[in-house]
Amino acid sequence: MQTKDAWRGGDDPAWAPHPDQGARPARAPSAHANSAHAHSARALRNQGALAVLRHVHVHPSVTRADAARALGLSSGSATEITARLKAARLLEEAAPARTGGRGRPSPALRAHPGGPLVCAVDISHERWWVACVELGGVVVESSSGTHTRRVDVLDLVAERVRDVHDRYGRRVRAVSVSVAGIVQGTAVVQASGLGWRGVDLARLAPPGVAVLVGNDASLAGLAEARRGAGAGARVVLHLSVEVGVGGVLVVDGRPMDGATGAGGEFGHMPFGDPALECPCGARGCWDLEVDGRAMARALGRRPPRDPRAAADQIIKAARTDPAAREAVTAAARALGRGAGALVNALDPGMVTLSGLAVDLAVTVPNALADGYAAALMRHRRSDPPPLVTSALGPLSPLTGAADAAFDVLLTGEGLDGWSHA
Repeated sequence: MQTKDAWRGGDDPAWAPHPDQGARPARAPSAHANSAHAHSARALRNQGALAVLRHVHVHPSVTRADAARALGLSSGSATEITARLKAARLLEEAAPARTGGRGRPSPALRAHPGGPLVCAVDISHERWWVACVELGGVVVESSSGTHTRRVDVLDLVAERVRDVHDRYGRRVRAVSVSVAGIVQGTAVVQASGLGWRGVDLARLAPPGVAVLVGNDASLAGLAEARRGAGAGARVVLHLSVEVGVGGVLVVDGRPMDGATGAGGEFGHMPFGDPALECPCGARGCWDLEVDGRAMARALGRRPPRDPRAAADQIIKAARTDPAAREAVTAAARALGRGAGALVNALDPGMVTLSGLAVDLAVTVPNALADGYAAALMRHRRSDPPPLVTSALGPLSPLTGAADAAFDVLLTGEGLDGWSHA
């Protein structure tokens, strides 16, 4: 077990200000002043350590020298911080694989083999995943399966999470859940595609383990902005289509998900036909114009029991069936129009697309582009934010769930908890 001093560095003054060499003698500082100075020095040391950890998490296998340059640290400070993080079982330095070049390759910083883990869970409309993830986003182990949208799938998922916790014990610091529904706190307020309402997911975490719950589209957007198609852009708008449309605006790597965490329900903006009532209770929702329900309606079919599967079938048929292609074209154009409206309102530098939105972009790219351009304000049309398809694919919600958990762990409070584990 590590003590708090192992990660905080005890009374090491590496981050404390240096006294002036020529200062005149003064009275001895009071106990209060000493305490305040020690607290300030610890805070500075903690900030440096957290900065290194966060950098390694986003850039796994970075060298110590490269991390120091990126963070503006001196070589001595980087060495001191790395030593403390290694002693606290947070990082290790390991030689990378030899490339055949001249010279000795620099050791890479990466997750300590005995370091903290998070259990990331993704519950989509038809599948579930459970993954154990270490610092840097590396998946240590995972399991997955299908489900029939019954709430009792949570019993199976909870069992898989317990299995992970039984194997790794207190190294598992949090369970982070991505779910296809509107989330407040740890509860699914409404999930139209799953048929769930008022379902608390806190039961997925073993006793004493923190639990976080987020919307799948919002977490996918977080992952794409940090590690995927939007990496490097300061402001990213993410749109995901599965059953309806969700997403998130990510600014400087931080999701703008609202006061209660339920933001990003873009599919419930009134971009559709006001004569149509959405399962959410509103009318004219954009959701009803872009997914399998819209395509089925365009073909004169009854509302599908599984809109995502229906969309897949219609998109596949669009290669040879003109009616199916027309239905897919209408959905893509509606997606483009809504994306353009959101760009006008939110001013992102890039729009990333995942889920069914990728299939629409690949199958009828001109319809998506035409709808997008038509909705943009005139001054944006010469240089619009690009529409870019997902780089992470189906794993983006799971990746985002893991990153959301590490956002909580890579704080002073989170590392204090680890030091006492």
